[in-house]
Amino acid sequence: MKPKHTSWLRKVKKTLLKGFLFCIGLWFLAVLLWTVLPVPFSAVMAERQISAWSSGNFVYRAHSDWVSMDNISPWMPLAVIASEDQRFPEHWGIDFSAVNTALTQRGEDHLRGASTLSQQTAKNMFLWDGRSWVRKAIEAGMTLGIEAIWRKKRILTVYLNVAEFGPGIFGVEAASQAYFHKPAKQLTESQAALLAAVLPSPLRYKAQAPSRYIQMRQQWIIRQMRQLGGQPFLTQHHLY
Repeated sequence: MKPKHTSWLRKVKKTLLKGFLFCIGLWFLAVLLWTVLPVPFSAVMAERQISAWSSGNFVYRAHSDWVSMDNISPWMPLAVIASEDQRFPEHWGIDFSAVNTALTQRGEDHLRGASTLSQQTAKNMFLWDGRSWVRKAIEAGMTLGIEAIWRKKRILTVYLNVAEFGPGIFGVEAASQAYFHKPAKQLTESQAALLAAVLPSPLRYKAQAPSRYIQMRQQWIIRQMRQLGGQPFLTQHHLY
């Protein structure tokens, strides 16, 4: 007869394995469905909403309005690429050269600067806030997964619809309506660059009252957009 503790341990391992495989299957199904369907919410949106409720804030509402790429000004995808990930059309989700530069020159606290748009999409969609290596490892796996299933244009579309632009403001359509009182389709080059400028820390930086730093960052993004070649850059890489 086998010892009871050995039998119990085997049951725990089996249960954990089933739970892990279930989570993987659920994630895979979600990625497949969201290849064509609008994304109704993200993990970050859920986290922000639950946090607000738990602190007694029942006024806060995590809001997003899904729009297709056809209903987003081409300046907006160009702005986030220029700002966040200029090698987006080239890499497979993880920019290893940028990661190496971040680690060797600036240290692990600056790894966000090496996060690609694909990584940020995976994090926003499926993961919690945090900088642990465990979360980073899960993020890397999910990033490679969505890169294998989604086209670059789809990743960019989802990113623009779930990115946080301010308190309760998620997605470029909600941001455009909140800050400029117009649909995302009508965003100008300058307005798109301003929205992209707050993305590193949308709860700290304010698009409606940009600081001197944000204004300078906005101008830098505009210069980068033009150096990339402007809107033809998007069509050249099948991103719009």
